[in-house]
Amino acid sequence: MILLDRVTKTYNRKSTALDRISLHVEPKEFVIVVGQSGAGKSTLLKLLTREERQTSGKIIVGGIDYDKLKDKDIPLLRRKIGVVFQDFKLLPNRTVFENVAFALEIVGMGNREIRHTVPKVLDIVNLKGKEKRMPLELSGGERQRVAIARAIVRQPKILIADEPTGNLDPKHAWDVIAVLEKINRYGTTVLLTTHNQEVVNKLKRRVVTIEHGQIVSDRAKAAYNA
Repeated sequence: MILLDRVTKTYNRKSTALDRISLHVEPKEFVIVVGQSGAGKSTLLKLLTREERQTSGKIIVGGIDYDKLKDKDIPLLRRKIGVVFQDFKLLPNRTVFENVAFALEIVGMGNREIRHTVPKVLDIVNLKGKEKRMPLELSGGERQRVAIARAIVRQPKILIADEPTGNLDPKHAWDVIAVLEKINRYGTTVLLTTHNQEVVNKLKRRVVTIEHGQIVSDRAKAAYNA
């Protein structure tokens, strides 16, 4: 599903964000990526979504070789990868339903299919009955779950969750984690970055640790000590 082979990303002679990292993530796997700020986690995610190009090495995601990926095909790639950010990035003047529907409108889905699809996705993220609420009427955890719904409504094969609990209190953080686990059980590959040691230890999933642009640890169901 995700394959990185000796991938390096340099911005200039003095700045190497990633240094010959290799990583293989199987379909339907749930992998947690940890590391201090500046370790290279964000660069890794930007390479996967093709916001950045690697300096050297090979990247293959969902059978797509990034060396052969043309600019015109990048939107198609990104439909296979859902992304959730720490700061939600919701449209403040649109309802919950409209925020999720927007992801379908921009790819040309018809209104009938949108009306059929969006309620199902909101049910998955436990927001049934909140369709007409505005973002500011929701808790932080609920807003993050709207963001997750928007990220998965096009049924991506991979969901990248970049510090999705960073702005949330413990209860709402666990609500979000529970939704990510649920999505993973449905068959979506999940890549989660987090600083939250409690989340990592309780989830007991595969943990990949990045330090100074290198993978220093890759453990199945490992406890993480920051």
